[in-house]
Amino acid sequence: MKDIANDLGLSVVTISKVLRNHPDVGEETRERVLRRVKELNYQPNILARSLVTGRSYLVGLVVPDLLHPFFAEVAKALSTAIQSKGYSLIVSSSEEDPELEQREIRQLQARRLDAMVIASTRTGIADFDQLQKEEVFVLIDRDLPGLAANYIGIDDEAAGRIATKHLIDIGCRRIAHIRGRENSTGVRRFDGYRKTLIANGLEYRDEYVIARSRVDTQSLEQGAEAMRLLLHRNPRPDGVFCYNDPLAIGAIRSIMDAGLRIPEDIALIGCGNLHYDDCLRVPLSSIDQHSQQIGQRAAELVLSLIEAKQRPLPRSYILNPELVVRASTRRL
Repeated sequence: MKDIANDLGLSVVTISKVLRNHPDVGEETRERVLRRVKELNYQPNILARSLVTGRSYLVGLVVPDLLHPFFAEVAKALSTAIQSKGYSLIVSSSEEDPELEQREIRQLQARRLDAMVIASTRTGIADFDQLQKEEVFVLIDRDLPGLAANYIGIDDEAAGRIATKHLIDIGCRRIAHIRGRENSTGVRRFDGYRKTLIANGLEYRDEYVIARSRVDTQSLEQGAEAMRLLLHRNPRPDGVFCYNDPLAIGAIRSIMDAGLRIPEDIALIGCGNLHYDDCLRVPLSSIDQHSQQIGQRAAELVLSLIEAKQRPLPRSYILNPELVVRASTRRL
């Protein structure tokens, strides 16, 4: 940095500000510094900077599955947002295993990360009570009732309500639900489904609800298996709301394998609005969870918590889900 400063006739402080993307530097000066940095192939010493600032400039992300497109989209938005402030993202998968999740969190703690973003597979708060005393973290997608923690997600009961009401509006009367785990998202989407049936004068039937233990990993197989069970119900459902889009894609496979038509025989809606939903053999109607916004909001919240001189009270940001209609529910 001293060499670059001497070469350009600038102060070391100015060079440091450019490398930290500080706004208090003119654009012409910034371009001169970055051009010289590139010519010298200069790499800042992160360890040395950490010793001075007390920060690692690392943020951890723990999700149930790295291959699930929803979490991949969240990770991409989160990574992009923190990179602009000089931070890097470390991503880890719990594989929907609470014990593995706990080990992964401990591994990230050992790296002295500045903060963590967690989509937890757990339902208990005991471990998080202790974690809250030690670390800065933000929960995303699923919260933990009874724990006052920073949280970003959607109104999951509204998601279940919107999806179920849409199926009712297109004429479905025997509506099934392939539900999620006993966490906040699974419970609330189920509640939205059940309450909407009752509010619209339709019968709620236990046999039309199939619970899956693994909904973020092995989703296609789980959705296909659940749908095969529903096809043997008498009478057969004429509409299905799936906890997430990968489960719905598996369900589509079973419906088509049975020689039935979507949406004429069975209409289907998922949750997530994944980027490939419009490219499926039967484009999938879905509830938009705003994955990119969740990632961006998580980044903004994490950075504000890292910069805060005193830890503020926990905050929650609840986004409104939105219906996206495609061919799987578009009846003529």
